[in-house]
Amino acid sequence: MKRSVAGLLVVAAILFGACSNDPSEGQPEPEPSSTFRRGTAIIETDGGAVMVEIEVADSPELQERGLMSRETLDDDAGMLFLFFEDTESSFWMKDTLIPLSIAFFDRDGYIVKILDMEPCDADPCPFYAPGTAYRGALEVNLGAFDDWAVEVGDRIRVSP
Repeated sequence: MKRSVAGLLVVAAILFGACSNDPSEGQPEPEPSSTFRRGTAIIETDGGAVMVEIEVADSPELQERGLMSRETLDDDAGMLFLFFEDTESSFWMKDTLIPLSIAFFDRDGYIVKILDMEPCDADPCPFYAPGTAYRGALEVNLGAFDDWAVEVGDRIRVSP
């Protein structure tokens, strides 16, 4: 008897879902913070502006995920990490497959430190910190800042 009641409940649930007018009904809603917003970062250098297509990590969940497990990053692309107040937290490359360079910038967008970071797949992984407070960070392929002649003191602006 228990089996047939359970079976009827499963059939009823399937039929109820199939009769819905809304095809997304019954589907879990995607969390707004689970998807990276896209935009453009413009780096103002002495040699001119550099445009970088970015994905924005502006929630703790996205910041924790970052570029982990990605195998490639376009030459003109990067990941932008934004914080709502000054921070001195470190970055690490655990489970990140792409060697990266990172530029830390202050609340006005001025770059305060640039570091190179190597992938790491086993603990302990090194931590990368600028040694000063910052408001955001831009990760790009290793060496891209050098290729673009980006230096400490240059300014990063973000547009949606």
